[in-house]
Amino acid sequence: MKRYLIASLMLMAFAGSICLAQTDQPEIKDDFKPSTLNQPGQEYPQVNSQGYARFRIIAPEAKSVKVTLGLGGPRGGTELTRAADSSWVGTTAVPLDKGFHYYHLIIDGGIFNDPGTLNFYGSTRWESGIEVPAPDQDFYALKDVPHGKVEQVLFPSKSTDTIRRAFVYTPPGYDKDQSARYPVLYLQHGWGEDETAWTNQGRANLIMDNLIAEGKIKPFIIVMTYGMTNEIKFGGLRNFDIKPFQTVLVDELIPYIDSHFRTLPDRLHRAMAGLSMGGMETKMITLANLDKFAYIGLFSGGTFSMEDVNKTPGFKEEVKLAFVSFGSRELGGNRPSFFGGDPKANADSLKAAGINCVFFVSPETAHEFLSWRRSLHEFAQLLFRD
Repeated sequence: MKRYLIASLMLMAFAGSICLAQTDQPEIKDDFKPSTLNQPGQEYPQVNSQGYARFRIIAPEAKSVKVTLGLGGPRGGTELTRAADSSWVGTTAVPLDKGFHYYHLIIDGGIFNDPGTLNFYGSTRWESGIEVPAPDQDFYALKDVPHGKVEQVLFPSKSTDTIRRAFVYTPPGYDKDQSARYPVLYLQHGWGEDETAWTNQGRANLIMDNLIAEGKIKPFIIVMTYGMTNEIKFGGLRNFDIKPFQTVLVDELIPYIDSHFRTLPDRLHRAMAGLSMGGMETKMITLANLDKFAYIGLFSGGTFSMEDVNKTPGFKEEVKLAFVSFGSRELGGNRPSFFGGDPKANADSLKAAGINCVFFVSPETAHEFLSWRRSLHEFAQLLFRD
């Protein structure tokens, strides 16, 4: 893994909530509603139909209050102003990208979470979260359809001398037909997140429930575990070593899942994917273990080049699907060089070589969860078709 690829992708993780300034700002509509991620009964933060976010913080003794969202992103943010009732209020100067965003408050230089909203683990801490409604949010919405289960499992890891945690999604009907066996997708989070990210922030279980209800996919199991990344501080990722996590996943977690769930325990029924850092982990682990995985997905986590193919024995024969995706805002400027070459050109080269490579771009999103929700939605429909 080249250190520049790692460093650049991690920098992009902090850019997900940066909104691009517009030359002609539209009038802000006064149709603000509480974010769907607010604590019960809390009116703020709010989002309007254009994607602007409005905040109200009770901090009567504070000298300054800032929200790390808006123009300039986490390093700029939105300065709130003191209101007549000594609360602090403010609206982002530009609309946010659609989908989920992490943020926190900076009050007199200290970092705090917004008491109005729920917390989500990201950036190696529990962060506040806000949801901006997307035009295509129906595919990850909570609907009146049969629902699968998300179960916490604790599995032994001799290599780390610990008991580790994973979350396992089993599809609707799993408990009814005891003879049915299922393929498995191992799905990894990004840097600074943990095994809760894909269901809490990513809505992976709801995406699956809706796809199954629509008859668009064959039901399969998803396994999400901690990727051994948070011990590495931001800026020190050049020292990241995949081997410890590879041992946990390949030698300990997969055997545990195959022995405790009704899986189809072979490579043709096993996939791995991940977002950002999890995508890089996915690439390193799968290319070293093509006898274990037939389907590979990289969501904002690098790309596959013909160099990767040529130096990996069996790639052309064993890989049933190589899926690469990015948000459209990730692909501007010189960024493709950070991904191991131009992702689109690489995908075209693999397809020309007869490899089933799919390149997907999420419109109008950056390094953020709507890109990855959409990526999972597309990737899931291509899995286990044989």
